[in-house]
Formats: sequence, structure tokens, C-alpha cells
Amino acid sequence: MYLLTADEMRRMDQQTIETFGLPGRILMENAGRGAARALLANFPEVYSKSVGIMAGRGNNGGDGFVIARYLAQAGVDVTVYLLAEWDRVRGDALSNLKLLTTLGVPVIELPDENTFSHLKAEMAGKHLWVDAILGTGLTDEITGYYRTAVEFLNGMRNPIFAVDIPSGLHSETGHPCGICVHADVTATFAFAKIGHLLMPGATYTGNLHIIDIGIPPYIVEDVAPRQHVLRAGSIRAALKTRHPEAHKGTTGHLLVVAGSTGKTGAAAMTALSAMRAGAGLVTLGVPERINAMVEPQVTEVMTKPLPDTGAGILAEAGADTIMALISGKQCLAFGPGIGTADDTRRLVHRLVKESPVPMVIDADGLNNLADRTELLLKKKADVVLTPHPGEMARLTGLSPKAIQEDRIGCARAFAEAHRVHVVLKGARTVIAHPDGQIYVNPTGNPGMASGGMGDVLTGMIGGFIAQGYSPASACRLAVYIHGAAADILELERGPFGYIATDIMNFIPETLRAVSEGTFSDIASAYSPSL
Repeated sequence: MYLLTADEMRRMDQQTIETFGLPGRILMENAGRGAARALLANFPEVYSKSVGIMAGRGNNGGDGFVIARYLAQAGVDVTVYLLAEWDRVRGDALSNLKLLTTLGVPVIELPDENTFSHLKAEMAGKHLWVDAILGTGLTDEITGYYRTAVEFLNGMRNPIFAVDIPSGLHSETGHPCGICVHADVTATFAFAKIGHLLMPGATYTGNLHIIDIGIPPYIVEDVAPRQHVLRAGSIRAALKTRHPEAHKGTTGHLLVVAGSTGKTGAAAMTALSAMRAGAGLVTLGVPERINAMVEPQVTEVMTKPLPDTGAGILAEAGADTIMALISGKQCLAFGPGIGTADDTRRLVHRLVKESPVPMVIDADGLNNLADRTELLLKKKADVVLTPHPGEMARLTGLSPKAIQEDRIGCARAFAEAHRVHVVLKGARTVIAHPDGQIYVNPTGNPGMASGGMGDVLTGMIGGFIAQGYSPASACRLAVYIHGAAADILELERGPFGYIATDIMNFIPETLRAVSEGTFSDIASAYSPSL
């Protein structure tokens, strides 16, 4: 399913009006009518309550006027509070505002803070509010009068129904523009916007409903949005069925290079997770000094002691051994727990330049690469990077705060510039491909804030690539299944306390749930209307 930027939505609206010939007023009518239906479905008690609609003077307010009309016709007690003077409303919004007077729907002008202040006591009596103040085009911080209006709505502690997007939410980053309406339900039009899905935008959006307003499919394809949200159906369709005569030699062989003294668990989880994801064979290369400690943890995995520095740390001299081990393998996954010693850093640089098979690079593999990202342009095969925001900051030279403020922009820019796949981990993991396509993952929950989760994901991606999935598909499958496993565990065991090995061991059951259609996106706290 597509996720739109404000500009992509504007272009779709414009083309629908200009080339398809569907007037803007009809689009506004469709939007308001659909939103009113969503409101009544979510808040059936409003038939016996009073509703206030806080409206700006633009098209978002116009949608609010249409909602007011349909609510009034349904017998709901509704009042519109216009945050402007009547004569400042234009176009389709004005046409719909005039219809309200014909129906006798009260429209109260609140052109300034003084008038607003005098009517606060009256407005406080409303049982539900519709936020129709600002739309998706907002990029500047909300100040002045609009800030006062938003603060009032948030302070009422009554349900809020947002029109298109909560006022103040940046539609492309998911961050508040200084302040933001905290909605219980949001009805958006045609497609979800990026800000609805990313954190913290999802918490401001509440239960999201998408209203069909009549955008023709050919216009959608012409605009060709580059952002998508992963869905259970698309993941299910991408999963391959295994041939009845399959054996371990036909289901892929992954080479994992990981671990150091004190971090044997990272190596073990990466290797075992690949097998849980379906890889037929996994060979785990670890520093020679710790091999004896790792072997008992990975009964089904083959191990290979690698040259180390004498302290259980991978040495540059191991590069030749690793390159020889790659023969016959379909993928190389490395980085978890390897440390950042100079010898190890040089080893990583050589692997990036010389590996003939796709690579999945995580954790210290990324940290060792941070000062030499230009080496990615010298690679011989596809590369998947799996950074958390701190590692992404080191790769880009930006601050973690800057990464989090524009997760999609940062991930896309790096993926395009270095021709790699980037899995930017965190709440609502972002997957960026070299062609600029973006996928946002809806699965997962705060219970995943526990050590080792990234090691499991690395093994899963590597395991899927080894089985013959493209690196792009492997990223999407692994990220979605990884989060889905956590969502199922949350429902079964509680909101936290499950650990990375629980996720790892639950991969087969999750694959079955997704492939059989018994796992729904609703388990990830997303509205089933998405």
C-alpha cells in the first residue's frame, strides 16, 4: 500500500481535477462524506451528544464543513467554530460553508484570540471535537492563534476526530511542528501519508481510516509514489513454497562471521536465526579463541575457527580464510559482536570490497565501515546495511537526533548515494532500496527494546537471501516477520519480558501464521482499515 507525501497527494488531486475532469468540489464532498461516516462508526454515541468542529479557512476547513452538513442531516447536534472571518474563506470551502447556513447549522466566527477566549466556556461543553484546522501541507512550526486552538483541543480531554491529518503533524516526518493535535481517530483521504505511520506521528494519529475520494488508478500510477507500507497480504504473496524434494543442499548456505570475547551470543543468535528462517546450511566463522565456547550454543550450525589477534578478536589475516569459505555460499552476514579493533576494521574493509556474494552488514560491521563508506561503491555484490539510529548517525556524519527527525529522508539518501539496501531499525523500521523506493514496517512493539534483537534480524535477512530471495525481498520479509513474531508474543505473554531468543525460536510459527493468513496487521496496533 502506498504512503504519500504532501506533494504527491497534491499532484493526484490536481490531475484528477484537470485531466480526469472530476471537480475539486466533488473531491471535497467525497472526503467529507466518507469522513462523516467514519466518525459516526467510531463514535455512535454522538447522536445524543454535541459535536464541535474547529475549522480553518482552507480546504481542511472545507472538509470540516462537509462533515458538519452530514452530521446535521443525521440528527447530530453540531456547531462549526471558524478560526477566521467568513469573508476570508474561498473556493470550494466557501461553497460548502454557505450550504451550512441553508441548513441552519450554527457557524461561529472566531477571528482572533480575544473572541476565542470569550467562548471557551461554551466550547468546553462539547463532547467530541473535529479537528479541521490545518492540512497536510504544513511544514512550519505552529505559533500564535493556531497554537492556542490546538492547545485548547488537547486540553479538553474529550475525543478528537482529525480530518486528513492531526493539525500540526508534519506529513512527511511524523514529527509535530512545535505542537500537534492528539487525535483518537483520523480520517485521511485516498492514501495514508508518511507522517501517519512513522513515530511519533502514529501516536498522534490514533486509529487511521482511509477514505476513497475517487482518484483514478491511472493517476496514482502516473504519480508513482515511492513510499509503501508493508502488509500481511504482500508478505504472504512473497513467501515461497518449498519443493517436496527440497533438501539442505537446495535451501541455501549462509556464511556468518561474528563474535568476539564476551559476545559469543551475538554470533550464535545470528547463525541460528538464519536456520529458523529456513536456510538449509549455516557456517559460522568466529575468532579461534572463542570457537570452543560457541560450538555448544549452535548444535545445528557448522563452525570455523578464524585467525584472531590472540584476544578472541578477528584478525585481518583471516580475510583469505573467509574468502575461501565464501565459495559455495549464497550470502555473507557479518558484524554482530566483532568489535572495532584496528585489525578487525581492516578485515571488514576487505570483505566489503571483495565478497562475490550479497552481504548483510550489522552492528560493529557498520561501525568499522563508518569512516570508509566510499568502499561501498567498490563492492562486487549487493549489500544490506542494518543500522539502528546511532549507527546510521556514524555512517552519515549526522546526529542521532537528525536521523530520527527524518528517518525516510536519511535512509533514502544513503541508499541511493551508495547503491545499497538500508534497514533503518527502530519503531516503524524503514527499508530504503538503491532505487529510492521506501517501505515502512507496521509490525513490532516496545517489548523489542531488548538486547540481541538486531542479531536475530541479521540472521533472518541472511537466511532469506541464502534461500534465493532477492536482497530487497529478503529485507522486507525478515523485517515484517521479525516484528510480527514480537506482536504475537506480546499478545500471548505480555507487553515485555520476552527476549531475542524467544523471537528467534518463534520464527517458524510466525511464518506459518503469515502464510496461512491468521496473522493480521491489526496485531501491530494498526487500524484494520489501513
